[in-house]
Amino acid sequence: MREQLQARLTELARDHQLGQGRLAELDREQAALRETLLRISGAMQVLEELLGTATANGHKAEPEAVHVP
Repeated sequence: MREQLQARLTELARDHQLGQGRLAELDREQAALRETLLRISGAMQVLEELLGTATANGHKAEPEAVHVP
């Protein structure tokens, strides 16, 4: 009986360690995704402002070429 309990404890400890690793991986992915969304949001804001400026100045809503990384 003691051997079974020890084996189960070892298995649970391994699963816990794997879970902690996966959680850390997901945290890194979430941070990277947030950073990507922030860059996209910034690029959208710039384009919206350029389109708004072009429209407000009576120009066609076609701003000059803008390089967005």
